[in-house]
Amino acid sequence: MNFEEHAVIFSCNDSWLYGILTLPEQTGFRGVLIVVGGPQYRIGSHRQFTLLGRHLAADGVAVLRFDYRGMGDSEGDPRTFENLRDDLRSAVDKFFKEVPTLNELVIWGLCDAASAALFYAHQDERVTGLVLLNPWVRTDQSVAKVYLKHYYIKRILEPEFWSKVRRGEFNYANATQSLARTLTQVLSRKKSIPARAKDKNIACDKLFQPANLPERMLEGLSHFKGKILLILSGNDFTAKEFSDLVNVSPRWQRLLESPRVSHQNLPEANHTFSQRRWREQVAVWTSKWVRSW
Repeated sequence: MNFEEHAVIFSCNDSWLYGILTLPEQTGFRGVLIVVGGPQYRIGSHRQFTLLGRHLAADGVAVLRFDYRGMGDSEGDPRTFENLRDDLRSAVDKFFKEVPTLNELVIWGLCDAASAALFYAHQDERVTGLVLLNPWVRTDQSVAKVYLKHYYIKRILEPEFWSKVRRGEFNYANATQSLARTLTQVLSRKKSIPARAKDKNIACDKLFQPANLPERMLEGLSHFKGKILLILSGNDFTAKEFSDLVNVSPRWQRLLESPRVSHQNLPEANHTFSQRRWREQVAVWTSKWVRSW
């Protein structure tokens, strides 16, 4: 199927935002909004967003990818993924205006764009689906735990590591300092929660809720009633952080085990799906899922 592309411009508060609309020959009722994870712009790493948009349009799905304020060609001050509500709503409004056949859409996001999608989706009834790739749930403690579990332990089991030790090329001082910092981060939250909770006479599970990224994402997920496609890379610390979080949280597990959530994994893929075959697999999964319901 053929498709066409053209640039769009739309306002968000006092700034102009720029995007690319990729349209099939005949548009349907469901489109895909590709949200950029930063620092990045609408083309994507390895041109993934461009290629994905064209793949979807060739399969009959309209796609809009854009630069939010302070990114790429768009105006305004730079902002983090936690402050994209107005940008996303402006993009959704423009998408529906440009494609009159739409009555619902899917938000597609990689890394912190997936996190931004979870913050936003339940606030806009036009969003009926989410494609979340390697969602960003990082805290100081979570990244330390991931490095301890998936890097340090794996490293000491590698023959190359012990060959380096035997050759006298291993820097014990640097390694010890790095491990000590990691252990300190892992243990700091366990020690601080009871003390602070006791002082304030409040429950531990409520103490960090306002500032805790995973908890706020979980709240967004719990309020979103649409369908979700979750795609995780096997060779990515961000994906491992997310998986480790889910494995210890009954609430995350319960929500992600819902029949409305589909799961796909690419065991060898890295965070940005840098190989062509990985990007193509993601595109195939996305297109098939978007058109299946």
